[in-house]
Amino acid sequence: MSALHELAIAAGLATHWIDWQGVHREVSLTTLQAVLGALGYQVDDEQACVRELHRLGAERDNARLAPMLVVRAGETVEVGRIADEAARAYTLILESGARLTGSAVCSSNGLCSIGPFDTIGYHALSLNGQQVQLAVVPPRAFTVQDLVGERRLWGLTAQIYSLRSAGDGGIGSYAGLADFARSLGERGADALAVSPVHALFAADVERFSPYSPSSRLFLNALHVDLAEVFGRAAVDAALAAEGLLEESARLEAEPLVDWPAAAKIRLRLARVLLAGFDALPETQCEDCARFVADGGASLRDHARFEALQAHFLAQTPPLWHWQDWPAPFRDPLSVEVAAFAEAQADEVAFHLRLQWLADLGLKGAQIAAKAGGMAIGLISDLAVGADGGGSHGWSRPQDFLQGLSVGAPPDALNALGQCWGLTAYSPRALIDGAYAPFLELLRAQLRHAGGLRIDHVIGLGRLWLVPDGAGPREGAYLQYPIDALFGLIALESWRHRAVIIGEDMGTVPDGFRQRMSPAGILGMRVLWFERDWGLFIEPARWPLDVVSMTTTHDLATVAGWWTARDIDWRAQLALYGEGQSEASDRASREIDRGKLWAAFVHAGVAKGEMPAVNAPTTIVDAACAYVAATPSPLALIPLEDLLGVIEQPNVPGTIDEHPNWRRRLPAATAFEDDLITDRMKHIAAMRRVG
Repeated sequence: MSALHELAIAAGLATHWIDWQGVHREVSLTTLQAVLGALGYQVDDEQACVRELHRLGAERDNARLAPMLVVRAGETVEVGRIADEAARAYTLILESGARLTGSAVCSSNGLCSIGPFDTIGYHALSLNGQQVQLAVVPPRAFTVQDLVGERRLWGLTAQIYSLRSAGDGGIGSYAGLADFARSLGERGADALAVSPVHALFAADVERFSPYSPSSRLFLNALHVDLAEVFGRAAVDAALAAEGLLEESARLEAEPLVDWPAAAKIRLRLARVLLAGFDALPETQCEDCARFVADGGASLRDHARFEALQAHFLAQTPPLWHWQDWPAPFRDPLSVEVAAFAEAQADEVAFHLRLQWLADLGLKGAQIAAKAGGMAIGLISDLAVGADGGGSHGWSRPQDFLQGLSVGAPPDALNALGQCWGLTAYSPRALIDGAYAPFLELLRAQLRHAGGLRIDHVIGLGRLWLVPDGAGPREGAYLQYPIDALFGLIALESWRHRAVIIGEDMGTVPDGFRQRMSPAGILGMRVLWFERDWGLFIEPARWPLDVVSMTTTHDLATVAGWWTARDIDWRAQLALYGEGQSEASDRASREIDRGKLWAAFVHAGVAKGEMPAVNAPTTIVDAACAYVAATPSPLALIPLEDLLGVIEQPNVPGTIDEHPNWRRRLPAATAFEDDLITDRMKHIAAMRRVG
């Protein structure tokens, strides 16, 4: 074995993988070098790899503790080899200020441990001349059962931009989300899961995918409802003064979101109205000041980035990525950046205040959801990564893997593989930074939510990373400290009393799902994939430790599946890979329709003859009831399925070829439709049974 391969294994990088068809694949030397280089290792030649191996060995032998140790309550934690008996004494300062003392216990092999500890929290440990943090975490995350006992909950999933409300400018708003959540709660739902509301790029409104954000620490300011702070009359007056009344009304009526046009209007109105910020009531100005102070350096850097990117995009040629900016401006702590921020103080303040407005809006939506009677309220969505050219990558480049993109190898859903263009945390940076970046991210997502969906939760254990410029197949799996990450998730979920959902579809490593359940993280199960020997599994046999769903935003809606609209799109967009074809897909779908109808009839949620392909209404009713009948603690129905919509929000593997993240729902008054209200009543009734 070469030194490069030894180093890769020592660094947690897989040198081979098995694809979805069971074929053994070797990772190329080029990929190994690229990933190891991004992790900070010198791998120019064999000798360099040998030196790095020796360095790793020396680090293991010097008994230095990691900056944060994570241990489950009631368990001991290993602290390395401590030969000097006097040095084994430790002091632990608990969060409460209480002081504990003790001595490490060493086994016959020389390894020492301390504990067990029962006080959950983040504590300060002094041992063997070192001061580190000790996170004592609960054995599992906060669950639905902890919240409501054995009651089976239900809710919807929705995209904020798709929700129509008067005055939303064709782009949706947090106020519209609040109204929808309250109304939904009043009709018996306990949760509303929304796609990510991460901060996008104010200076580049062409980039609007919620899963390719500038920063996951802050919010999408395009959804602010300025009327909540300034009043509807002031907003309408500003629209009229800017000559935007007709354009705003036109955008509201469109079936698809015109993100660039709608975003420009929203940002223009924000500038006009925030110019009068000082005239707001003193209590609101003080609230904004507190928000900015609490946001600290992270919020300050985000606002500075927004101003800087706008500045450099106005240059000739425009400089979009911060790595292309002049060197002094690539460092958020440089004198030049500070001078720029001072010179552009009004512009920086504008972006700080936008974040304040967004935070007010999302906070109001969660308050409205709970006021409507929801047990959980909003479930936020954490994207797997961020755009490397965004504010988070600029402000914390040391935390991320530069030159690599998160993706997925080819699988049954996408035979070409995927490369998402997102940067991810470096596992070395997480460990060396006492997991501070991860904790900051978790707390940002749980700030105004009763639950959290973690996109591609498999990434907490391993991520498929693709070097820049390479194809999706030319990646490799990198391991992450899953035990520590699961433990910190458990601790933060209890502190926020929030349930945790892991998006665990796709290529799942053996044993991963078995680790999620004891950790209190709910998996996801989708109707299309719950089969046994090709037949759809009856509701009673669905797992207990999952969220049950008809579909997701990346898959066909129920009506779309029945009418084969997803196959139409796959054929149109040439998404078929080797061994796949439109003809075989349509033939399989015809067979599967019969199987699905038979399953519905057997489960008692449908009867009679199978509906025609172009008549999906009965199928939608049956699918919602079928999923609601499962024993899972939470069932989530996409709003598209509640409404019987044919088109899906997103087609993975596409950018502009399909109108991803643009589809508006057909009406703002869905709850007044008898078909929809009856469908919700049926779902609620099925959840009460058993």
